Amino acid sequence: MPSGKDPPEGTPDSRRTQELIVIPGGGQPNMQQLLQQAQKMQQDLARAQEELANTEVDGQAGGGLVKATVTGSGELRGLRIDPKAVDPEDTETLADLIVAAVQAANENAQTLQQQKLGPLAQGLGGGGIPGLPF
Repeated sequence: MPSGKDPPEGTPDSRRTQELIVIPGGGQPNMQQLLQQAQKMQQDLARAQEELANTEVDGQAGGGLVKATVTGSGELRGLRIDPKAVDPEDTETLADLIVAAVQAANENAQTLQQQKLGPLAQGLGGGGIPGLPF
């Protein structure tokens, strides 16, 4: 019956076949293995967060007149101001330099977070980690 049309209902060729996907082990995922993977990912995440908290990154403004140091988790740890940046008549510019240096340091910290935690977030389904910018 190579007419290009479906055969009449009830004939053996009229039944549609469905592909059946079989999961080894009786159709159930191995819960023990899933729990072990989740526990390992949790340990890896904790280790990466601790590493971030102990890693310092810098940001600068004004050609290096103001430098800010933050941890990889974003905690401000240090601020260095070159005496050349201090003008008692123009504290507004100094304040702007400080803000810019801290922002630059925080951007560097976010880049570090993405490097350290990004692969872990993808392992969690790519949904990101709450509280982090990715």
